[in-house]
Amino acid sequence: MSEHATQPQTLPQWLWHHAKTRPDMIGQRHKRDGIWREYSWAQIAREVERIAFGLLARGIERGQSVLLIGENRPEMYWGEWAAMAIGAKTISLYPDAIESEIEYVVTDSQTVCIFAEDQEQVDKALPIAKRHPQVQLIVWWEPGGLWNYQDPVLTQWDALGQAGEALRAQTPDRVAQAVAQGQGEDIALLSYTSGTTGKPKGVVSTHRWLIHNAELLIDALQVHEACEYLSYIPLAWATEQWVGVTMGLIRPMRVNFAEQPDQIQEAIREIASELVFFGPRQWESLAAKVHARMLDVAPWRRKLVERAVALGQRVRARGPQDPAPAMLDRLLLPLAEAFVLGPLREQLGLKRTRIAMSGGAAIAPDIFRLFAGMGVMLRATYGCSEFGVISVHQQTTVDPETIGTVVMRDTPAGPGVQWRISEEGELQVRRGPGFSGYWGMPEKTAEKYAQDWFRTGDAVGLAADGDQLIYYDRVDHMSTLANGARFSKQFIEVRLRFSPYIREVVVIGDHSRNAVTALVNIDGEVFGRWAEHHGVSFTTFTDLSQREEVIAEVAQAIAAVNRQLPEAARVRRFANFPKELDPDEGELTRTRKLKRDFIETRYQAIIEAMYADQDEVDIEIPVRYQDGKSGVLRASVKTRTSTAAAQESTP
Repeated sequence: MSEHATQPQTLPQWLWHHAKTRPDMIGQRHKRDGIWREYSWAQIAREVERIAFGLLARGIERGQSVLLIGENRPEMYWGEWAAMAIGAKTISLYPDAIESEIEYVVTDSQTVCIFAEDQEQVDKALPIAKRHPQVQLIVWWEPGGLWNYQDPVLTQWDALGQAGEALRAQTPDRVAQAVAQGQGEDIALLSYTSGTTGKPKGVVSTHRWLIHNAELLIDALQVHEACEYLSYIPLAWATEQWVGVTMGLIRPMRVNFAEQPDQIQEAIREIASELVFFGPRQWESLAAKVHARMLDVAPWRRKLVERAVALGQRVRARGPQDPAPAMLDRLLLPLAEAFVLGPLREQLGLKRTRIAMSGGAAIAPDIFRLFAGMGVMLRATYGCSEFGVISVHQQTTVDPETIGTVVMRDTPAGPGVQWRISEEGELQVRRGPGFSGYWGMPEKTAEKYAQDWFRTGDAVGLAADGDQLIYYDRVDHMSTLANGARFSKQFIEVRLRFSPYIREVVVIGDHSRNAVTALVNIDGEVFGRWAEHHGVSFTTFTDLSQREEVIAEVAQAIAAVNRQLPEAARVRRFANFPKELDPDEGELTRTRKLKRDFIETRYQAIIEAMYADQDEVDIEIPVRYQDGKSGVLRASVKTRTSTAAAQESTP
């Protein structure tokens, strides 16, 4: 028998293993009412078993689907593990998913049970349950506003646990036997895609697949046991299933949960998180906060921080071909660390961070360099919901232009990844975690293969070392202008987003156009502070976005990126969106990826005005307000050439 055959094959088996071999070790902590509450592996296993019995008592069976929707909380993990323990498959959705998105998944997966955190989620789940009789149970655990809800499909978390205790008294070994029967190839999870190219598809994820991905990350990142980690990325994102749910369990790590979603930085600082995993948007947002705070300090302090970060960059953020740092820089760095960079990291909650990861999309190299200057060495990981982890920056000194090296080493759960780049420039992979297919969509599954190679759909190249991959864009998104010039929209977008003033940007250009243009979603918070310091008055986001002073600042950011691009790929003209892009209006996915086709259709009038060199255009855009009501935004949007607007702003 192989060594791996003696190891746990499923996530619940790992949980039962820890409860037996390290019962008193703290596995999770959750801040509630200002107090960090600790849970040992024995306590976690007991609660998971109690809820698993409760699911059985309410008629949930092996092979059925259980959906969870809520913020990152211990109950989200426990509910998922409880469903897996009895052989059910799970689905996690983003907490801001709207009712129609939830209903689609409930229908496609034939969900029979929904774990809904609070009144907000219950209010979305109840109407769906009434329309879909297969939904037998809705479980909630945050009581605010739910005291008078009487629907028989609703059950409170502890009431479900009490039903489980009654069943356990009759058949005490039933859950343990179900856990023991689990196999690595059992379906653990359906991870639904973002739906950027059509209806979301449920990616089949087995227990072996989850464990294999976690092992690849543990090996590449050298994650130590009891590593402090804050669970922040929504469980609907496959990455959190690899990192928090699975790696946190099998390593095991100590997984922490903030009291509220807006208290992430405070929580990271309090627990001294050693592993931080954010998406590019979160790292960009953190960088923007640093820039915004600098606007509020005295000029001499701002200059001191800027010089300290620049010193850190010269020592830590050197490219592969750059010479060794100067002796004076190496001597000055400890002073900068003691008086500037260390305190700066502490304010951001990153003082003890040893592994700082970014994943999910490309990130601007300047973001890497900024954090390296502060002493936080970012490392990218690349993969996809279908196949799993593909590449990781496996060294602490990384090339920020790349997405790392392919994870080719075998792990106990399976082989490393093999890869090739097709003639069209597409990255194709095989072995590794592999692809188990889309739920109920065999024809879509077949489309992902070129013989036995999985087609990632991503256009990549190789760095000078021939080892690390450079990500360009989706193959389908590589664009060609009317003059034959090829360019990557995403390559330009990620570099523009490094500007603290730009939250999102949509680059426009195809075979019917002779130039590249851009629609910019400004960062209202940063520009709001900037306007206050510069005496620029405004009323609404729409008003702020169309101020000439704001347009000039955006133009300078575009001009700076243009200087790094081939002439044919430079942004010639741009306009600022009159409103923030919003997932609820279909402009972004829940992971804040652009729904490019929808945006280009919705803002077609602005795009045509840019290509007609029209300086201003009146538009009407349907909008959805926070209270759920609909309306129309009427605005006059200005378009400008980046060079002219930047020159106009120069004294």
